[in-house]
Amino acid sequence: MRQFLTPEAYKAVQNAIDKGSKIDRVIADQIAMGMKEWALSKDVTHYTHWFQPLTGSTAEKHDAFFETSFDGSDPVEKFGGSQLVQQEPDASSFPNGGIRNTFEARGYTAWDPTSPAFIYGTTLCIPTIFVSYTGEALDNKTPLLRALTAIDSAATEVAKYFDKNVKKVTPTLGWEQEYFLVDKSLANARPDLLATGRTLLGHASAKGQQLDDHYFGSIPSRVLNYMRDLENECMLLGIPVKTRHNEVAPSQFELAPIFEEINLAVDHNSLLMDVMQKVAERHDYKVLFHEKPFKGVNGSGKHNNWSLATDTGINLLSPGKTPMSNLQFLTFFINTIKAVHDYEELLRAAIASASNDHRLGANEAPPAIISVFIGQQLTKVLAELEGVTKGKLSPEEKTDLKLNVVGKIPDVLLDNTDRNRTSPFAFTGNKFEFRAVGSSANCATSMTTLNAIVAKQLKDFKVEVDALIAKKDLKKDEAIFNVLREYIKQTKNILFEGDGYSEAWEKEAKKTWFKQP
Repeated sequence: MRQFLTPEAYKAVQNAIDKGSKIDRVIADQIAMGMKEWALSKDVTHYTHWFQPLTGSTAEKHDAFFETSFDGSDPVEKFGGSQLVQQEPDASSFPNGGIRNTFEARGYTAWDPTSPAFIYGTTLCIPTIFVSYTGEALDNKTPLLRALTAIDSAATEVAKYFDKNVKKVTPTLGWEQEYFLVDKSLANARPDLLATGRTLLGHASAKGQQLDDHYFGSIPSRVLNYMRDLENECMLLGIPVKTRHNEVAPSQFELAPIFEEINLAVDHNSLLMDVMQKVAERHDYKVLFHEKPFKGVNGSGKHNNWSLATDTGINLLSPGKTPMSNLQFLTFFINTIKAVHDYEELLRAAIASASNDHRLGANEAPPAIISVFIGQQLTKVLAELEGVTKGKLSPEEKTDLKLNVVGKIPDVLLDNTDRNRTSPFAFTGNKFEFRAVGSSANCATSMTTLNAIVAKQLKDFKVEVDALIAKKDLKKDEAIFNVLREYIKQTKNILFEGDGYSEAWEKEAKKTWFKQP
């Protein structure tokens, strides 16, 4: 951007990314000109608004750069601010949830400057939102951007209790993509596999979980060649892939990137799934993203590792070295648990699908019952916080609380969480891992829900804390402790440390958690 944009245009893009500032049309023309020159220097011939409709995949309509004039003169390469900012790809055949009729089906794509444009093949791809003529969201990106704005606002206000210099909170995501690779000729011999993404007929595997000798084993040479080719494509597209390994089931594998800001991470995962299929064609493979393609062996998930980072460089879900930093950590940690407790139905709905529900609870995936695992150390810390005296604290109580309870969250916490593999929502040292998301899913759905419910909870928390400070003349820390204490009491029934696969947990959850009739 520095090379192809004017300083004014470059600053406008940076302000849009960092502050959400609008870019005026004159500047948009300058940005479009620079983007076009960059694309043409890379032998690009077409551009597209790349978006994520409610089909489970991505969508694109390609337009050539050239245009002709009415006087019949030679065609010229043209790409202005109007083409960059907005397009009309039609919307009549996209899923819409019944919010409009076909004769009112016009839809618009609008540029999302927070996600970088990229070149794939000979096409300039511009990430966009997709909305109806009357403004309703028709995609996965629009609700996600709204949720990210909400949590930025809510989390920043709470973070200012501890550091007045915080001006922005950015949610981060590190996804883990599991998948199966099947030889194309073998896949083509199975109509059920091609039509549904899984086998419907056939003999069960002779072995079940005993096949886990494949896990972390030596990667087969043919698969490694595919992975190398895929990683090269990813690096060219800016997807920061880092990890690759064999998963448990035969022919099952995983790759994972370095964590990123959520909007960008979601775009990269959606792009990756498309690239994986295209690279597989070159290696005579078929990629399966179905969550449970084979009976009797492990299915595939997409663990979403979620956290919150401030513009001052602090991970809000990472314990610190001082009582104040640990109180900040506990505030965001407990509020997240409270959000999951109050809105677990929404989280469950966010990961529900015919294919993923076939996987959940199949003794090799998180169960369909939403619970939170936090580990023994933090369970003990919360138990001690629950015993805090309500109301004003004496100087001795404050010292004991800050030094002996909050101040002593151990540094080894990151390594001491055993990452309960049967938990759908586990705390893993400096982040929460939403393990119930399915392999074929767009991360946007689960991340929109999670960020929205945490934003709502943080807003409610701040209202309660401010009310206690105003009405009861409590110090800020005392008010925070009082509210957190009540949250701990209210959310104990969603915390579960044991075997989520067991029948005993199903019975216990039904009795004490769901209270089903």
